[in-house]
Amino acid sequence: MAAEVAEKSVDSVGGDLAGKYLTFNLGSEEYGVDIMKVREIIGVMEITAVPHTPEYIKGVINLRGRVIPVLDLRLSFGLEPREYDDRTCIIVVEVVSGNGNIMIGMLVDSVSEVLNIEGDNIEPPPDFGTAAETESILGMGKVKEEVKILLDVDRVVGRGVMEHLEQVQ
Repeated sequence: MAAEVAEKSVDSVGGDLAGKYLTFNLGSEEYGVDIMKVREIIGVMEITAVPHTPEYIKGVINLRGRVIPVLDLRLSFGLEPREYDDRTCIIVVEVVSGNGNIMIGMLVDSVSEVLNIEGDNIEPPPDFGTAAETESILGMGKVKEEVKILLDVDRVVGRGVMEHLEQVQ
């Protein structure tokens, strides 16, 4: 009976998360975000630093007359900083904030592809002992022999980051 309940919850998690994901790389790991959250992908452009923000908030860009905050996901995830190259790009996503929706740029090492991941190929995040460690992970997408970490964009940005970004807007 308990096994059936556990299996059912995994199926419902996977079924709810089935869909298209834009995959990108940070170091040796590959991540995915719901394609419906992605507004565009642009090359790295001049970023204006904003004082008194955390290190991972790189600043803002002017994207066709609109000021868009940019955060470096490498630094946000505790990875070592790295020089930008011709594959480094900014994924502009729309996230939910207290003041409505806000556009945010996420600096990533490179963009891979858009994948359609079926619900039965998505498992819940692993249990590391505390919810805080996996709160920004929607699930683990299994694609061929690889695992893609599916992120919740609204939580990746997080409440603390949103407070800083809403002050910039």
